[in-house]
Amino acid sequence: MSAPAVRLVDVHKAYRRGAQRVPVLAGLSFDIAEGEFLALMGPSGSGKSTLLNLIAGLDRADSGAVIVAGENLGKLPERLLADWRASHVGFIFQFYNLMPVLTAFENVQLPLLLTDLPRRERRAHVEHALALVGLADRMTHFPNELSGGQQQRVAIARALITDPPLIVADEPTGDLDRDSATEVLGMLQRLNRELGKTIIMVTHDQRAADHAHTIMRLEKGVLWSRDQNAAAVPGRAG
Repeated sequence: MSAPAVRLVDVHKAYRRGAQRVPVLAGLSFDIAEGEFLALMGPSGSGKSTLLNLIAGLDRADSGAVIVAGENLGKLPERLLADWRASHVGFIFQFYNLMPVLTAFENVQLPLLLTDLPRRERRAHVEHALALVGLADRMTHFPNELSGGQQQRVAIARALITDPPLIVADEPTGDLDRDSATEVLGMLQRLNRELGKTIIMVTHDQRAADHAHTIMRLEKGVLWSRDQNAAAVPGRAG
């Protein structure tokens, strides 16, 4: 039996608000299987984004263990943690986080500029990633020349460019119309199904969550429920 993609063991996290300590996560323990597509839901303030940041190595737990791809993130020094993130995690955000002065090609290429890949190989990787998301004919376009759905697909291509095993998506459809959201969700399903990516998606939208294998709900920093989604929406991305 393969090791889980993500394992949390008694994870606690709190933040300071002046002199007050505000608990956010309270003793979370669970596994996420390799190749799972998990939707993380809960009301505002339930700890969803904090949990996503811990799993992605953007923040550290106060106590407990966050183990991702076999690595205990709490034991990695900051420099090594940054290197680990670059090779293991792809990020997709609600507002795309594209550089407006760069073309789609240049935005997708950004993570590769930190590697030793020669220019020709970088170009081949970028062209392949943009083809995967159906934007091979838009690579010279700037973000303001693309629709919201197309911009999010560029962001997905950028998340894939280093071939990370884990994709974390924070409200990836929150700024999209319904048709574009459906297209992006179908694409995430395809990446999960065909490329074997483990996907963890924070969402407030039940329609978005219905595309995942598993729906996990947090309430005040505690795991409230975790259910297999027997009625998962079939993928629509071609």
